[in-house]
Amino acid sequence: MIAGLDMWQLGLLFTAATLLFLFSGAPIAFALGSVALVFMALFMPRSALDTVTQNVYEEMASITLLSIPLFILKGAAIGRSRAGQDLYAALHAWMGRVPGGLGIANVLACALFAAMAGSSPATCSAIGSAGIPEMRKRGYSPGFAAGIIAAGGTLGILLPPSITMILYAVASEQSLGRLFLAGIGPGLLLVALFAAYAGWRWRREHHLAKLEFKSTGAYSALLDEERFTLRQKVEMLPRVAPFVLLLTGVMVALYGGFATPSETAGLGAVLALLLIAVIYGVWRPRDVAPILSASLKESTMLMFIIGMSLLFSYVMSYLHISQAAAQWIVAMQFSKWVLLACVLLLVVALGFFLPPVSIILMTAPIILPPLKAAGFDLVWFGILMTIVMETGLIHPPVGLNIFVIKNIAPDVSLSQIIWGVLPFVLLMFGAVLAICVLPGIATALPGWVMG
Repeated sequence: MIAGLDMWQLGLLFTAATLLFLFSGAPIAFALGSVALVFMALFMPRSALDTVTQNVYEEMASITLLSIPLFILKGAAIGRSRAGQDLYAALHAWMGRVPGGLGIANVLACALFAAMAGSSPATCSAIGSAGIPEMRKRGYSPGFAAGIIAAGGTLGILLPPSITMILYAVASEQSLGRLFLAGIGPGLLLVALFAAYAGWRWRREHHLAKLEFKSTGAYSALLDEERFTLRQKVEMLPRVAPFVLLLTGVMVALYGGFATPSETAGLGAVLALLLIAVIYGVWRPRDVAPILSASLKESTMLMFIIGMSLLFSYVMSYLHISQAAAQWIVAMQFSKWVLLACVLLLVVALGFFLPPVSIILMTAPIILPPLKAAGFDLVWFGILMTIVMETGLIHPPVGLNIFVIKNIAPDVSLSQIIWGVLPFVLLMFGAVLAICVLPGIATALPGWVMG
């Protein structure tokens, strides 16, 4: 009993207060922080309020979290240069002869850029600003073009360096190196599924365009064939190769044991700034200032959300709400796969109105102990959870990537974008099922590299 309430009443009151603050329209960090402070004042010793800053600091005093602002700086440096457009142009040239090659090139460009920048919105913006107009000019339907970029951008939270995985590693106390390696196989699986769908959808639209041309004489740009000479293809490589080498170097430094994640993030940020200075001439203070400003704003916002989410989790733990919920889940004696399905459905539901950062830090104390007791590998589960959270980036009502696409392609209606991304949501759930049936897709590489 706490202040006249039993554990169930306290838990329900805590949940109701959280939903009330979240749906009030307050920023997520303020909503979670407010709930934590209210319950500290009502149900915890008065001295607890005097140690709020100390508690937040202790929760955030992780060397792993230090890498987040550095990865954000690296992503901002690459995202605010022409690296994305050049990468897309090079892949477009080399994939030009492949049926649906333009759509496939966009998928590959999103994957490579996501791996370099580690940011989903930055990937959508950098690749979409060039890719969507180019696809529409060549006859791709608006929803299809928008769906490719929105879905490709979600790879930013799965392919390393992933800020989402960094937070999951902290919350679950798992090896960040193993998580990064475990994300590569599923990431490549999603790239293959997205590319296969892009090729199939292009063939379908191309076939319909031919039928319409035969019946009505209406000509579609889909029927045009664009060819690039070998010289044109080779000329596009010098600007792209250094960034691919940067990605490779960062991976070697991290997985070869030459540097910690924080050191790797710092190295990547410095090299990214040097590359954009040498290749694009971005070195003057007026050019660098927007990059530093954007990095500072995004880092501050994200770290504030992390701090308040950790305080929220600390209060849940102190009041034994998370422990009681975990014990209740275990006591239900679900079969392990029913338990996993229920947890993933919870993540899907939370994805309707919460970002991945908050979902991880709020739910980890509740869902991870039962999953571990059921015998699941928490690294493997982290990959499943990340893919499910990816769908939250492209399905309404939050769907961050949907609104990024709407911003860079305002003439594409919201309904067209939503219908365009739905097939990719289904492909993501298909990937989740495949990883459940064949867990080696996620576990084989970290097992091989790290033992």
